[in-house]
Order: sequence, then structure tokens, then C-alpha cells
Amino acid sequence: MTEFARASSLRSSSSLKQEELFPIREVSRLTGVNPVTLRAWERRYGLIQPTRTESGHRLYSMADVEAVRNIVAWTERGVAVSKVGSILSRNAATRAVVQPEQHEPVTGEWREWQVQVQRAVSSFDEGRLDQVYGQVFSTYPLPVVFQDVLLPLWQQLLVRQDEFGHTSEWLFLDNFLRGRVLQRLQLARAQTEDRVLLAAVPGQCRELELLIAGLLLSSDQVGVSVLAIGQPMDELTLICEKVRPRALVLYSNVPPNAALLKQFARLTLSLDCPLAMAGEAAEFSEEGLRGSPIACLGTAGKLIQRRLLQFLDGHLDT
Repeated sequence: MTEFARASSLRSSSSLKQEELFPIREVSRLTGVNPVTLRAWERRYGLIQPTRTESGHRLYSMADVEAVRNIVAWTERGVAVSKVGSILSRNAATRAVVQPEQHEPVTGEWREWQVQVQRAVSSFDEGRLDQVYGQVFSTYPLPVVFQDVLLPLWQQLLVRQDEFGHTSEWLFLDNFLRGRVLQRLQLARAQTEDRVLLAAVPGQCRELELLIAGLLLSSDQVGVSVLAIGQPMDELTLICEKVRPRALVLYSNVPPNAALLKQFARLTLSLDCPLAMAGEAAEFSEEGLRGSPIACLGTAGKLIQRRLLQFLDGHLDT
């Protein structure tokens, strides 16, 4: 059993009695994953651990349903299902290390905010959505707002687009969030003259994920300029020659293959500025890039901002 599945299975008997449980056929309907695959994910990889009735039938909680949707989201990004458990476990562990002083509420509390956002999205009510968005920001720090409240809901709608109406809801929320994140990025850039360029590895993330990464990397010391989705990697050297940033950061949520790692290495030879990686690709590439000049900044909250500043100051071991 993976650490992720073990943590998911640690529920008291009293809470299980109060929680709605679903049979496997209903989980299949809610997630689009057939029962054979759900059983394989449980037996072969330990990704989910449903409750069992006395007769041996599987019953799944809403947390299990969300776990299945997370697994689907990662596999659709090209991550092998055998590696999904380690990603989810590492993300949970990283958040616990990065924010040890904050007691995690709050999963239930975050869920309440997600329900309010979902209601506004379902009604296509931008005024109400803007109001809830402001309330969430007044309650939690920026990394929590995006990584624990808004992005999980955005991802849920993304993987449920085969259900009628969810594509429109996802587009509505995606458009709203991209606009708000761009505003915050522009404000952050106006406060400092230092620049870092952020570019997506082609085809390996969505625009909102890239923009949020730029916001998480931004600080009082460094502003981040985000290049458009679809930016050709072989023209990054040209852009860096013109802009002269303090560093170039590549963002990807897909584990890079050997050919892509070689392309990154060649890029470092042609750049006049240091190169770093952020996103899930940075987590997967840490061993492969050890000893190279390419820094791995990670993906979680304040961690990537802190690592970027250390990298720019020459204090981050690459």
C-alpha cells in the first residue's frame, strides 16, 4: 500500500458511518473509470483502499472518488499509473514540510469554499465568483488558495468534461482564474526591475498552471515574465539575448524523457543566463540532473519561490 493510500484509509469508524459511501458501479459512473481498472489500481498499485462490507463488496467514500479523479488527471498528462502514487504522496509530504506551522484544517474547510465556488460556477455568476474568490484570499495565503482550494476544483471539472455542462463550467472557471492571475502577475512585475522568464515545455501543461507557477515564483525581489503557451524551445536563446533575464525557468507537469533532458542540457550551453526547472517535471528530474547546472525548483507553494531566490543568489545546490 502506498503512503497516499494508507493516509486515505485512516478514517475512524464513526466518520465512516456518517459518510456517504458508493458502490463500485457508481464510482465508475462518477469518474468514467471502469470497475476492472478501479480494482487493478487497488490491488496492483495500492492507489485507493475502499471500505469492504461483511460480504466483501467494495464501498468508496467521496475522498476515494476525488482520489480516482486525481489519478485520471495525472495519467492524462502522460504519467504512468505506477508513478502516480509517489507523486501524490510527495505532494502531501512537501506541503507538510513547507507549512509546518499551519495546521491543515482544513480539508473540510477547503471543501466548503470549493462548494461555494462550484455553486457560482454552476450558475455562471461572475459577480458571485469574484466575491467568493476575494473571501478565500482574505482567509488563506496565496499558495493555499490556488494549490489547495481552486486548482483541485479546476482539475475536477477538467476530468469530468464528458458530463453535460461541465465543459462550459470548466471554461468559465478557467477564463476567470486566468484573468485574475494575470492581474496579480502584472502587479508583482511592476514592483521590481529584476526579471525571470518562465516558459512552458511545449504540450506539457495548461496556461492556468503556467500562470500560477509564475505567481508562486514571484516575490518582492524578482518579477516573473511568463512566455505564451506554445513558445518554441529552440527560440528561447534568442529571447533571452534580447530580454537579458536573471534566469530562465522551464515549467512542465510531465516527466521528461531522455531526449528532452538532453535538449535541456544543450539549451544551457547556448544561454547567457542560468536555467532552472519547475513543476512536476522538476521532481522527476532531480536525480537525472544532479550535478548539472540546471536547478530543480520543485512545485509546491513557497518552496519554489525560496529555491528560486537561493538559485539566483548562488546558494542552491544544483
